[in-house]
Amino acid sequence: MSTILFELGCEELPPKSLKPLRDALQASVIAQLTEADITFDSIKAFAAPRRLALQIQGISDKQPDRSEQKRGPAIKAAFDAEGNPTRAAMGFAKGLGIEASELITINTDKGDYVGYEQVIHGQATTELLATIFQTALDNLPIAKRMRSGASRNEFVRPVQWAVLMQDSAVIDAIIQGHQTGTQTRGHRFHSPDYHEIAHANDYEELLGSLKVVADFDKRQMLIKNQVKALADEVNADAIVPQDLLDEVTALVDFPIALRASFEPRFLQVPQEALISTMQADQKYFCLTDKAGKLQPYFIFITNIESKDPNQIIEGNEKVVRPRLADAEFFFLQDQKQPLFALTESLKTRVFQDKLGTIWEKSERIAKLAAFIAALMQQQGQQIDIDETVRAGILSKADLASSLVGEYPELQGIAGTYYARLNNEPEAVAASLEEQYLPKFSGDVLPQTPIGICLALADRLDTLVGIFAIDQAPTGSKDPFSLRRSAIGILRILIEKQLPINLVALVEQAIKGYSDAEGSKIEKMGDTFTQVMAFLNSRYRAMYTEQGVSVDTIQAVQAINPHMPLDFDQRIRAVQAFSELSQASMLADSNKRVANILAKSEVSVADTVDEALLSESAEQSLYASVLQAQTAVKPLLEQADYTQVLQTLASLDEPLTQFFDNVMVNSEDAALKNNRLALLKQVRALFLTVADISELQL
Repeated sequence: MSTILFELGCEELPPKSLKPLRDALQASVIAQLTEADITFDSIKAFAAPRRLALQIQGISDKQPDRSEQKRGPAIKAAFDAEGNPTRAAMGFAKGLGIEASELITINTDKGDYVGYEQVIHGQATTELLATIFQTALDNLPIAKRMRSGASRNEFVRPVQWAVLMQDSAVIDAIIQGHQTGTQTRGHRFHSPDYHEIAHANDYEELLGSLKVVADFDKRQMLIKNQVKALADEVNADAIVPQDLLDEVTALVDFPIALRASFEPRFLQVPQEALISTMQADQKYFCLTDKAGKLQPYFIFITNIESKDPNQIIEGNEKVVRPRLADAEFFFLQDQKQPLFALTESLKTRVFQDKLGTIWEKSERIAKLAAFIAALMQQQGQQIDIDETVRAGILSKADLASSLVGEYPELQGIAGTYYARLNNEPEAVAASLEEQYLPKFSGDVLPQTPIGICLALADRLDTLVGIFAIDQAPTGSKDPFSLRRSAIGILRILIEKQLPINLVALVEQAIKGYSDAEGSKIEKMGDTFTQVMAFLNSRYRAMYTEQGVSVDTIQAVQAINPHMPLDFDQRIRAVQAFSELSQASMLADSNKRVANILAKSEVSVADTVDEALLSESAEQSLYASVLQAQTAVKPLLEQADYTQVLQTLASLDEPLTQFFDNVMVNSEDAALKNNRLALLKQVRALFLTVADISELQL
């Protein structure tokens, strides 16, 4: 057992790709070692700005020997009557380079054959490693490879050196066009020269002495700890998004955190704009107080141990000041006119060529939001319809602002700031930011009633419009993010407990595209059908992500509920039903009932003639059905689907007895039809909640 060290030294690797490259390299090498039957105790991956490396400890010296059985002709064809090998046997032996006398008999289910047990000697691990590492490098997820100088070898960045060692000895190979050796390089500035690696086990310690923290995760933890310590000194919390943390970790070999400051006057600017520019452009960690309000500090990570850190701090403060001043300028410039005045320029900005301007979209959002607000009022919610219309008209105004022009991610957020500065009602101002929620899977939902109305109206308007012009998502292409919008609609209606019918919303959204000159939607009926089908298809994606089984979703979709909140309540009921001991038998019985009814050649009656119930099992089932019908009626009125299915579980025994003792397809047509009517009532009871015949229990 020994230790293998592989290192590829490069020019600075792309920071956003470093962690994925490390993980892909390790995964590929592990897969190849496993396939080659080479064992090892542990494998550790390293990734720093100028290197990717793997250290494999306790690796076996060679592949194990293995036996391989070669099967030849059947015994009858291999030997003649006297037991002498035939030409077939001799030819088989010659092909293996052995004598016919060395052949053995192989017994199989299909008869006996001649054969040979061949020992394949395993290759030395060192003979395989160069190919394994080169294959792993070739398979890395690199979008665009480059060549360096006259070299024909391609990689994400020019390669400078390659290390491949077994313990203290070099493994002679060519990787990425470079001869392998035992020399590495340290920090670009603190230790730029080549240094000898005495033993493969010394790698991490040696680099540490050369000012390189080679372990990505250790480097990241150092950054997190330093950032927290500096934030604590000013009683603040650091904003540390994982993507930014990964990128900063990939930019430095030897992280040293420093805290700098900026003029407090910039804090009048929306803090989202300041945070955006400091994170995206400068890779800074911003600081907030305990209430989440931005503080006039930022923390940055330097890759050098300076004798005078103040010079670096002053340099960063000098660099960030013009960027913050730009944000301040845009913010003040926008305030020279009220938010409503910005809507004028929306009349010439196109939302979509066939669907009109952004102003027209704002008008449609206002009307649809008012419709939704009226529905919410009917359900007892406190919401002002006039304010909802006002919010709809202002909903896209900030798209014409200088601030959003510079920072597109501030759409909605900027509108909320400007609305408050214009003394718009708080309900209107808050909704302008909330209209874009949820922005991604698992994101928070709008909290205010008007925000909910705008979020629904905006998504529904886009969904209907894009489907109307035949731009529905295809395959992986979804340029208008309609799938995300659809799930956002469902989530809002479900999680905000809004008993609103999708049919009403989609119909109203389609009407919004009509005016005195006619409708922008040519095929209203087709658009309605397609949008409804699309919304219903998103349930599966949404619920499978929550761990709900596909058959449970299909059981509810089979009865096509149009109210998302109702759909969700049915899903939860079927999930609970699936846990019952009777569930499996009832699901099977429902499949049987469905099949029997589907095969019926006559129209099945809705009522049962009690006088024709001749068998005790069918009488018992009918009595249970009547009892269940009475019990579930008030439960259905309360939409207590879980209790409905719990109640219907009592039909398990009567149904089983019915199928065991009653011939449904009786020769007596009256009896047969009456029994079919009874089964139809059983089926109807379950279909009040879901089609449980879809369950695979």
